[in-house]
Amino acid sequence: MPDALHVAKTGLNAQQQRMTVISNNLANVNTVGFKRDRANFETLLYQNFRDAGAQTSQTSQSPTGLAIGTGVRIVSSEKLYNQGNIINTENSLDLTVDGPGFFQVLTPGGQIAYTRAGNFTRNAQGQVVTPNGYPLEPAINIPANATSITISKDGIISVATPGTNALTQVGQVELATFPNTSGLKPIGESFALATPSSGDPTVSAPGLNGSGKLIQGALESSNVNVVEELVSMIETQRAYEVNSKAIAAVDGMMKFLTQNV
Repeated sequence: MPDALHVAKTGLNAQQQRMTVISNNLANVNTVGFKRDRANFETLLYQNFRDAGAQTSQTSQSPTGLAIGTGVRIVSSEKLYNQGNIINTENSLDLTVDGPGFFQVLTPGGQIAYTRAGNFTRNAQGQVVTPNGYPLEPAINIPANATSITISKDGIISVATPGTNALTQVGQVELATFPNTSGLKPIGESFALATPSSGDPTVSAPGLNGSGKLIQGALESSNVNVVEELVSMIETQRAYEVNSKAIAAVDGMMKFLTQNV
């Protein structure tokens, strides 16, 4: 009986963690460039009481074994990097990566972080930065007297200034791609860091080395599907309830033994 209680308890813990993952997905449904998480489960160790193929007599073997599981746990939460919807904003510094690739941002700690959120702006010095003021890498400065900003699909940034007819190139947006994007480590603020699992980044102009192209004046929305998440939430709730009932059933069985044996 205590074994059954433990198994049901692991089920409660796993479903509670899955609900947290789902809640985070729903909370970020309007976060630019957010990628939904998926909880992956695995079984815990089995208690093997008899192996399949064990001798049952001199001339016969057991066709099946006797193994009882000890529960479940969440082994990983995996980011799913499928493309989100593209929303037109007509803001000249809003960028979307149409395809694989991440923008590079220099964090205050000196690390290069990677993001799909392309809602950039200019700071007081004219540098292209994130909403939190972290500069895009490599650094790009927009002249204060720029009258228009043009960003090509391959990441070349050009500006028009008063008194000139030709566009002036002021920088190049570069994208990073990874062998295993699911291996990136999310750190908040829509950023992720490279890890040994993700592999080293390949940095190139958009459209090269398998990276996507840029779309100016648009943002990539979250790839969270609200309907799917609500279905997963109901499924998780039901699984949690079933594990709770298993605990109540075991408790009733133990109470019966206490009172009648």
